[in-house]
Amino acid sequence: MLACTLFPAIVDAQYVMSGKIEYERKVNVHARMKDYGDDNNSWYERMKSSTPKFNVSYFDLTFDRNRSIYKPGRENEAQQKSFWSDPAADNIVFSDLAAKRVKAIKQVYEQKFIVQDSMRKLPWMLKSEIRTIAGYKCRKAVGIICDSVYVVAFYTEDILASSGPEMFGNLPGMVLEVAIPRLHTTWTATRVDLTAVKDEDFETPNKGKKVGNAGLYAAIQEGLKDWGKWAARNIWLVVL
Repeated sequence: MLACTLFPAIVDAQYVMSGKIEYERKVNVHARMKDYGDDNNSWYERMKSSTPKFNVSYFDLTFDRNRSIYKPGRENEAQQKSFWSDPAADNIVFSDLAAKRVKAIKQVYEQKFIVQDSMRKLPWMLKSEIRTIAGYKCRKAVGIICDSVYVVAFYTEDILASSGPEMFGNLPGMVLEVAIPRLHTTWTATRVDLTAVKDEDFETPNKGKKVGNAGLYAAIQEGLKDWGKWAARNIWLVVL
């Protein structure tokens, strides 16, 4: 009886077929400022002293065996949006896991895009490292996006849907943590609620410029063509 009380997630994990996951997205703002500041140490020190080190926000992923939707969750009352709040702050991503299709609503500065395309296929490499996240045993995987941006993920086979935060998925189970070192950003599951889901939970907005992944990439490249060395990092943030 005691064991069932202490470890409910572990006992029931193999049966998880639907529910809601909360992710904490954490951005190391000081590290990002240092990247942008380069050798301008006085600017960096001045900005660092007046800016919180981390920007923390929350997202929810609702899922069943065939669908998932990722969208902004509860407000972080201690956090205010600022210049360092990136374009991915309001992303909504619906994944049709059965059809391998994705619909993503992305507000990129002044323009809203609706990206409809096939699900992203990362060349994941599975590793032996194991970590427990939100009560679930997770295995490490590594991959690359945008040709050179390294991604670390931890997924659990105890949650059957092959999904995760943003457009990350296509692993043998649910992704509960993602880290992108070059963007100084992590997404970590803080809790998993085992609940039934309804069709209306997966509804998405339909207003915006409709593009595919290639169309979004081309539009962002054009919009950021005058940003110089800052452009690449902002493109990575948009195509997450």
